[in-house]
Amino acid sequence: MITKNTRGILFAIGAALSISNVYVFSKLALNQIHLAQFGVYWFGFGIIWNLIYFFSFGKYKTFTTLTRANIRGLFIISVLEMFGTIFFFMAIKIVENPTVVSFLVNINPIFVVVLGILILKERFNTIEFLGMAITLAGAVIISMVGVTDAGSFFVDGAQYVVFSAVFYSLSILVAKNQIKSVDASYLAISRITLLFIVSLISLIFLGLPLIPSASSLINIGIGSVLGPFLGTVLGYMALKHIEMSKATMVRSVRSLFVLTGAYLYFGTLPSNWQIIGGVFTMIGVIMISFGKLKILQKRQNVNL
Repeated sequence: MITKNTRGILFAIGAALSISNVYVFSKLALNQIHLAQFGVYWFGFGIIWNLIYFFSFGKYKTFTTLTRANIRGLFIISVLEMFGTIFFFMAIKIVENPTVVSFLVNINPIFVVVLGILILKERFNTIEFLGMAITLAGAVIISMVGVTDAGSFFVDGAQYVVFSAVFYSLSILVAKNQIKSVDASYLAISRITLLFIVSLISLIFLGLPLIPSASSLINIGIGSVLGPFLGTVLGYMALKHIEMSKATMVRSVRSLFVLTGAYLYFGTLPSNWQIIGGVFTMIGVIMISFGKLKILQKRQNVNL
């Protein structure tokens, strides 16, 4: 019989595998079309998949329980995640290998911890501190290797990953304070809808064609259902069985899936130093998550 913990780990691995497709298939599409065209269809498909989930599982039934504070919090978070998502896909488009972006995204927990300390007055332990230091060192190694422009210090596109991390971290802090009781499906739909509207306005303003190539639409369709939809659902299912810290540790293997997918579809690998830096970031994320898990277990023991 599969235990609750094992089931949660399997869901988390499935979520990591699904999310890894975002990096590969979005890169395939962005190599062919403009970011605004990409956004219209990627988030348009995302609205369809999330509405199917929203109504199939009866999430709409709790709509009447939303308060004005909940709606205000959803809007603020949606705006923050909108910018975080835009910067993320800008990085995907610019950075040659999506695996590098996947490695760099591992800096997100650093910003969550630091902003949590500064704004929410949260505390961290030695394991988390060491994890942040290792993750940051890995990110620097990844970013500095392969720079060809003598006037540059970091790999072009790495700055957008940092911008994305800041906005995502701020959204997490707002979520902790304002929408703890709100189902995550409301946030997913509000964020995707806002991104779709912004993408459509950008497409019209730039005078871009509405219909892109068939191959880009296929890549967008596959990526949007495997990543934002299936990955999110599996992620939520994982959190029903294991703690978030455990799920984060398991999902850190995402970069290995992206590495495999990028090699299969693009025939390229990051440099040896970038892979080493990527391993550093993965180890760092595991340590940060383990440190948070130790804090949680300590609190639970105190409450017994």
